[in-house]
Amino acid sequence: MLFQIKSYVQFLWHSKNEHAVHSPFVFSLLTKCFYDKKSKPEYAILKKYRDSILANNNTIEVTDFGAGSKVFKSNTRVIAKIAKTAGISQKRAELLFRIVNYFQSQSILEIGTSLGLATSALSLGNLKAKIITLEGCPETAKIAQNQFNQFSLTNINLDVTEFGSYLSDFRLSTFDFQLIYFDGNHSKKATIDYFEVLLPTITNETVWIFDDIHWSPEMEEAWKIIKKHPKVTVTIDTFQWGLVFFRKEQPKEHFVIRT
Repeated sequence: MLFQIKSYVQFLWHSKNEHAVHSPFVFSLLTKCFYDKKSKPEYAILKKYRDSILANNNTIEVTDFGAGSKVFKSNTRVIAKIAKTAGISQKRAELLFRIVNYFQSQSILEIGTSLGLATSALSLGNLKAKIITLEGCPETAKIAQNQFNQFSLTNINLDVTEFGSYLSDFRLSTFDFQLIYFDGNHSKKATIDYFEVLLPTITNETVWIFDDIHWSPEMEEAWKIIKKHPKVTVTIDTFQWGLVFFRKEQPKEHFVIRT
């Protein structure tokens, strides 16, 4: 917790808003998407989705997986508490919705479904998009799938799998994900492994979003490695998220932006 407080103070010191941004691409993203204050009808759906999860006091056996699909942690948890501690906030769900809607991403991969709070934002952002979301825990995935069915989110394909194995098998695929939301494993090694294995899928319009880039010293180290990669041109640090772009026409720039 102390580390995160220090990181946030540093973030506030270095962060800027749209008035200090000279990149037309980033300026447009900030003014038309990040700072769009207009109410959207989809926000009410996101709230209903969230409220239905927060009202669920049933317990499930939550299982996490290590390498090779080996169980390394299993415990009983209340569904509502999972949403409170591990789920995306309403504010960030709305921003995620706006990002997908702004870019009109047609093909989306989410690494880490959990209860589907972020997945619902991805889905509503573009109902014509094809979304693949990965979840390692079968019981958590069941809750998420029931939610998707209840809210008629039919453009989501939920795959219960160990992330590393899935992505390794995916190496030879020619499928190009236009947006990837990384929220499945907050460790340096896993984050870099996912980054490298998915690099062959990038195009000039690809958007990657990494969650919790300031969660720990090793996640900050992973973020620094990602920023320095030669194929990465533009990054945006919002403290909670790190957005990555691969636009060849853009000069290499790194932005620290308050949302």
